[in-house]
Amino acid sequence: MDDAGAARIRLVTSLLRDVPDYPVTGVLFRDITPVLADPAGLKACIDGLVPLVPAGVGVVAGVEARGFVLGSPLALALGTGFVPVRKAGKLPGPVRSAQYALEYGTAQIEVHADAFTAGQQVVVVDDVLATGGTAAAACELVEDTGARVAAVVVLIELEALRGRDALAGRDVRSLLLL
Repeated sequence: MDDAGAARIRLVTSLLRDVPDYPVTGVLFRDITPVLADPAGLKACIDGLVPLVPAGVGVVAGVEARGFVLGSPLALALGTGFVPVRKAGKLPGPVRSAQYALEYGTAQIEVHADAFTAGQQVVVVDDVLATGGTAAAACELVEDTGARVAAVVVLIELEALRGRDALAGRDVRSLLLL
């Protein structure tokens, strides 16, 4: 890693906030909102994520909600489109759905049925990779359309929660390993 990359990581790490027992007792939530509120921190995030995206990606799929915040400017920086992966019931029209387990419950995400085209190269983006359930469900939605997940790119990977296990065989790229 070059000096600029190391400086980005130091800045982002210094701005992270740990919130114990959120959203439920026993969970340590890694809050990126202080990073996003800081112009240099937000720029460092996007500048750090851009080189993690494989060449040839045609669209960024951002997972609600912080994956939207990172995915939209990432798509602009890459010159690609952006597709929101939403919580159930938030999209109009025909959708594809996938249910998944969280470290503290279950949930469902959706995309428009026509969000991706067969063969399209997609990068799935989120803020944190924890247990991997959300990212795996997002990959399932992409692949159900015949598109290909080129990589899963996250700002933070919580290594102790072994999210990569749920994404076995996939290219997972993280800016920060915590």
